[in-house]
Amino acid sequence: MGKVSDIIDARLHELGIKGSKMCDDLGISRSTLTELRKGRSTTLKAERAILIADYLGISVEELVGNTDQKEKPLVNQDEELTEYLDELKNRPEMRMLFSLTKGAKKEDVEKAVKVIEALLGK
Repeated sequence: MGKVSDIIDARLHELGIKGSKMCDDLGISRSTLTELRKGRSTTLKAERAILIADYLGISVEELVGNTDQKEKPLVNQDEELTEYLDELKNRPEMRMLFSLTKGAKKEDVEKAVKVIEALLGK
């Protein structure tokens, strides 16, 4: 199983994108990537893993190096999380939502969430 940071860096290199640009595009702190690279962090929150994998054009399984089902992925895989990830990955409207927000700034995503909440009466 490869380190998540190695997988991210290899894919960024293939795409010709700097890690700082990816972080800026996704609205995540640059320290997230730095901590992974330095080995001070070895896992990602599910939401971040999904965003990064989508940005890099790979599956979450590829991102966490889980190419062998016998190996334990770096994202905690309790039953509820697995179900949540499957739903996000398999529902067309969820994939479209992530696709549309790929290049959005954090503020834009927050505004979109507020609009959705207003539509749902929350």
